Amino acid sequence: MEKAEIIVIGDELLIGQVVDTNSGMIAGQLNMLGIAVERTTAVHDSEYAITSALDEAFSRVGLVLMTGGLGPTKDDITKTTLCKFFHTRLVEDPAVKQHILQLYSDRPQVLNSLTATQWQVPEACQVLENRVGSAPLMEFCKDGKLLYSMPGVPYEAEVAMQEQIVPRLRSMVQTNVILHRTLIVYGIPESSLALLIADWEDALPEYMHLAYLPSNRMIRLRLTASVHTDKHSLEAEMSARLDALKPLIHDYLIAEEDKPIEVLVGELLKKRGETVSSAESCTGGKVAMLLNKHAGSSSFYYGTVVAYDNSVKQKVLGVKSDTLESVGAVSEQTVAEMANGVRALLGTTWGVATSGIAGPDGGTKEKPVGTVWIAVSNENATIAQCCHFRGSRDQITTHAATAALILLLQQLKK
Repeated sequence: MEKAEIIVIGDELLIGQVVDTNSGMIAGQLNMLGIAVERTTAVHDSEYAITSALDEAFSRVGLVLMTGGLGPTKDDITKTTLCKFFHTRLVEDPAVKQHILQLYSDRPQVLNSLTATQWQVPEACQVLENRVGSAPLMEFCKDGKLLYSMPGVPYEAEVAMQEQIVPRLRSMVQTNVILHRTLIVYGIPESSLALLIADWEDALPEYMHLAYLPSNRMIRLRLTASVHTDKHSLEAEMSARLDALKPLIHDYLIAEEDKPIEVLVGELLKKRGETVSSAESCTGGKVAMLLNKHAGSSSFYYGTVVAYDNSVKQKVLGVKSDTLESVGAVSEQTVAEMANGVRALLGTTWGVATSGIAGPDGGTKEKPVGTVWIAVSNENATIAQCCHFRGSRDQITTHAATAALILLLQQLKK
């Protein structure tokens, strides 16, 4: 049982009303067991759609995990469909009934004829406890193949996986070791990167696969290995492969672990005992949002000044009027003075600044929409860069905020 498929049920998933998070959570749990997910399928709340998905999944794999359609209303038809699929019938389960009565003991108005259908379960299944909800978890076994049916409520599905399904699978499956390692690169197009490391990638063994995962102008290079072997031996081999890759991408490598940029920045600032503040024009607070996004940021992040108008740049950050008049707000000199100004104002080790033209209007031939200057400063030096981004206003400002933190990360790693 080395491979599995996931089926998520619900019309709301297919019309975009609700975003499916269950399949990602389930895949992550299975991956830690060494079980590879071959496919995820979303289907309508219909008997035909559910049955067809099950037939197709079981034709390929021996383990299927399903979420959704277990509620008390008429559109929840998973249990009755599973009864037909496994040629069984619904019966009352006393343990489930007792659990539901106790679950709603303080809300008797919830107990009605529809709630009572929750303790009806397929006779052929093994019922597993759903500690946090009323819909029973069900395990079906047929011809050596397994199906687990879980509620669609994300919290209930996650508890079901952690408390019931993962422990059962761990005790019954012997699978491959699956490992992932991720490097993050920045400043090179995906196609150029692929050409740069083509020989290295072609030399990978069959049980290793490299994935290119571009996002926000960064590319995550995820190396995955899956094979019957000792975990420590596989870890050593992956490390050796990546050690051979790093010199090829040295100019673009910004991280050797799969963490958000702001987390990497925060970890380095904490390690160095240093602090940071930001001065933002076009990004309007997005740098600040990233810097204080995670718990513990108060130990290194002091604050930000959103200096959108030139008067704020001058009066609060100390940008010279001559600078603004001669080269404008979107310039190397202005953004450098902003970075130094906020650092002095808030008394931090580092200052980060952004100033640009986010659009959709305001651009010129010399400074088109998407032109952004970013700067990072400390007491020893000020580093400024001109960037050119494409996309909507939101995309440009998001790219700019990320680029500012990457510039800071690069300086911290020197």
